[in-house]
Amino acid sequence: MAQGDGMQQVIGFILELDKLKGVTRKVKPLGLARYENSAEHSWQLAMLALSLSQHAQPGIDLDRVVRMLLVHDVGEIDTGDTLAFVEGGWKERKAAELAAAERIFGLLPPPHGPAFLASWKEFEAGETAEARYANAVDRAMPVLLNLANEGQSWRENGISHARVVARIAPPIQAGCPALWEYLEGRLEEARQRGLFGA
Repeated sequence: MAQGDGMQQVIGFILELDKLKGVTRKVKPLGLARYENSAEHSWQLAMLALSLSQHAQPGIDLDRVVRMLLVHDVGEIDTGDTLAFVEGGWKERKAAELAAAERIFGLLPPPHGPAFLASWKEFEAGETAEARYANAVDRAMPVLLNLANEGQSWRENGISHARVVARIAPPIQAGCPALWEYLEGRLEEARQRGLFGA
């Protein structure tokens, strides 16, 4: 293989990923007036997963977890972000995200493109211990920001305590029970303080 073969594909892919920085989410970073973007969300999730590793299932492959967290929102480049508490339309949304992931990871030559897509699909399926842990971390981070931001996103979007618990408790309990144990009491305290929107 000649030097440089595939280089332009890699550069094209990396520049396409830059668009993830422009995908606005619904939670604000601590101390900032702006909303976070999906790229910084993915980075923070990877750091949270590594930092919580002592609470992960023994034997879990953290490299696989980090790979999933770094790629899990790449489809949002085409679809945008959806508030996690939106009800309905998820089947269509997931189909659109899959098409986007296939397009974006298809920019890369093998073996990287197919490997990244496999990580994306593993996260979405949520069937492995690594995927369950990655999903737990993904569900927890917006909650941690909302708890630190006096319920900013919950209040702005009219999200009730019951909706938050129904959406996040099952995946967090399945992937990192200690994290759910930590969050459950704090969510109840937030409810008593009126930090939810409904």
